[in-house]
Amino acid sequence: MKIIRIFSRLIGRFKYIITILVSLVILGAVGENSWLSQREYNSQIRQLKAEIGELNRQYKADSLRLDELDKSPQAIEKIARERYFMKADDEDIFVLSDEIEGEEDDEATE
Repeated sequence: MKIIRIFSRLIGRFKYIITILVSLVILGAVGENSWLSQREYNSQIRQLKAEIGELNRQYKADSLRLDELDKSPQAIEKIARERYFMKADDEDIFVLSDEIEGEEDDEATE
């Protein structure tokens, strides 16, 4: 009984301070604007900025490649040969396989 009386006196005496502290703890840990949410949002922002930087570098490289293709017919010819296996009339194309030797042996025995 004595403990309850002491506890109620403390609450009565410091009720505003206790209310403010409890409110700050709740606001700091729960909700969209909490400290934990802000940390998560900042982490996402860093990841997105890194992705934007990578995409900007890729855009610049692709733009340079496109300018090269616009100005140089040899670049178009090189891409046509490498990607689409196109050839000139007096050329032959040999396609080399990257298969592992063990896979080739398995196919031969079947």
